[in-house]
Amino acid sequence: MPLTIESLGLDQIPVADRLNSVHGIPLEASPSLTEGQIRELRRRVAEADANPDDLIPWEQVKAETNARMHP
Repeated sequence: MPLTIESLGLDQIPVADRLNSVHGIPLEASPSLTEGQIRELRRRVAEADANPDDLIPWEQVKAETNARMHP
């Protein structure tokens, strides 16, 4: 059985805590990312940290996407 967010119970952790955990993962550990991709990810994280009220919750994005796909 493949590992999923649900099978690991990670879906039970508040989103803010999950995001904080992801921030601790060193991007350099992934050889598949280019330096440009790493810089872009760091820029996006810094922007999200600087403007937390501009973020859209995943549940809202998912609901809006589903509404567009299944009118």
